[in-house]
Amino acid sequence: MRSQNKGQIRIIEAFLAVLVIFSSFTIFSNLTVTRSVEKSGDLASIGLQALMKLDSNGNLGKFIDSKNWTALRDALDIVLPPSVCFNLTAYDETMNQVNDYAISNGALNSQEVAFVEYVCASQGVVFHCYIIYLHLAVAK
Repeated sequence: MRSQNKGQIRIIEAFLAVLVIFSSFTIFSNLTVTRSVEKSGDLASIGLQALMKLDSNGNLGKFIDSKNWTALRDALDIVLPPSVCFNLTAYDETMNQVNDYAISNGALNSQEVAFVEYVCASQGVVFHCYIIYLHLAVAK
């Protein structure tokens, strides 16, 4: 190699290095967006698992029987991931809304929204059956 061409080769080498770095940033940013979309696809199953966990020891029915909406909202805040917003509505057997208080932790202003319908029975002396509608969204 001649000493006259050394400068030109170094410039081409630097250009290729910059090209490789910027292309890796572009590919990496596309991969992170794809992973977040895959995680939000499981939003309905996350909501269903949260309701099942609250209902496994009878707390869900107790909260609704006692109309303790604050405790129900706090329990859902604990069970659901922090990046998930929710809105819960409870209905009785005749589809009359039971909760007169909004059970929510934020606005559902996202394009990634899921809906879960869950049937819950209270474990008290008097049997009550509740239908629970849970709307979930990924917080922005």
